[in-house]
Amino acid sequence: MNEKTQIEIERKYIIEKPNFSIIRNMPESTESEILQIYLPSEMGETRRIRRRAYRDKTICYETRKIRIDGISCTEKEREITPDEFSALSQSIKEGTSPINKTRFTFDYEGQTFEIDVYPQWQSSAIMETELESREKQVEIPSFINIIREVTGDKAYSNASMSREFPKEDI
Repeated sequence: MNEKTQIEIERKYIIEKPNFSIIRNMPESTESEILQIYLPSEMGETRRIRRRAYRDKTICYETRKIRIDGISCTEKEREITPDEFSALSQSIKEGTSPINKTRFTFDYEGQTFEIDVYPQWQSSAIMETELESREKQVEIPSFINIIREVTGDKAYSNASMSREFPKEDI
């Protein structure tokens, strides 16, 4: 299947869980269940597979990321079949656990936001937005309460969270 490569520039925040009915009622919002598994990789690279289940479809990907700095990375991603996902999942990286999360995606003021809700946390979640440039300002939605920004904090990368899930910070 086709592979795409892009530079990913993102900002990441720990937030209080919002009123999800607001998001569900926004045009073009989506809700999906994600299973993410980290695989052995070359030095300096992070490799994962992800199964994302929406109400009406399931899509699987293999992704390789090479970190450029705390805010950006090079990302290569290709869609894989459910059978490939199943086969690759047998090679889970030693010392990691699969990550399960519910993802809410929505647009606000011309930006796309993703909120990941983890079963390990009761009151908080992680919100990310990808930026077109480092200089772009983030317009935080009015219904979101930021606890703190964690852009570049490795403890809140999914790869780190697959090894040791951080305690809730609220």
